[in-house]
Amino acid sequence: MYFAENSMGKLIVQFALLNASFFAMWNLLGRLDWMTILHVEQVSESMEEKLGETYWELFKHAEQEVLDHAIVSKVDRLLTKLCEANDFDRDQMKLHLIKSEQVNAFALPGGHIIVYTGLILDSETEGELCGVLAHELAHQKLGHLMKKLVKEVGLSMLISMTSGNGNPEMIRQALKVLTSSAYDRSLEREADLKAIDYLINSKINPEGLANFLFRMSTTESDIQQQLFWLSTHPGGEERAKDILDQLETSVLIEEQILTPDEWEQLQEDLSF
Repeated sequence: MYFAENSMGKLIVQFALLNASFFAMWNLLGRLDWMTILHVEQVSESMEEKLGETYWELFKHAEQEVLDHAIVSKVDRLLTKLCEANDFDRDQMKLHLIKSEQVNAFALPGGHIIVYTGLILDSETEGELCGVLAHELAHQKLGHLMKKLVKEVGLSMLISMTSGNGNPEMIRQALKVLTSSAYDRSLEREADLKAIDYLINSKINPEGLANFLFRMSTTESDIQQQLFWLSTHPGGEERAKDILDQLETSVLIEEQILTPDEWEQLQEDLSF
């Protein structure tokens, strides 16, 4: 009887230890950075450019791109300033302006940054526009695009697209993930904070980004829905406060990129 009870006790202890080990291992696996372990970052370097070109080709056929040099060159100077001040290869970044009343901007893999003319017109200063550009640059440089695609589309699907086996509907759904759905809270906050660094390095006051986020958070709900990265939690007002809090101990040196006349001309040229 004692032997049976003792054996049963050992089995219970062994089962408990095995159960504890299983959940400990499960918890550990949940904490691992699978993006790195599965070499998705390395894979993304070879697939991002092809994905970006595929998505851009599909997107531009459905939209009207602004090609007027007088307009594009001014926005390009803002982006170039951000790239040069932060040691980014400007040649790897591809700026596209889209004629649309929507107040929106987003990034595609392979260095594509899409800016709607409605967002430029709604920006009250070049600092606000630079803030949005810096935010999208942050998504690019922090690898958020591929993380989002891997999470919501799947690595196997992305590989299929780059190998020429992706069907058009699959590609459209992947593009929709990047153009009309929000990043999660942690990625959005990370992009905001990194954008602050980019702006300070470029001698651009990050208050412009804070002002833009705050103003957008108080506008009509249809505008907030258009600007999908503003619709995430925390909201625009809280994000603006976080940016201002980060600036309390910062020493800012500001330099204008466009002259007041050039900024005014850009706004006038887009009001067509």
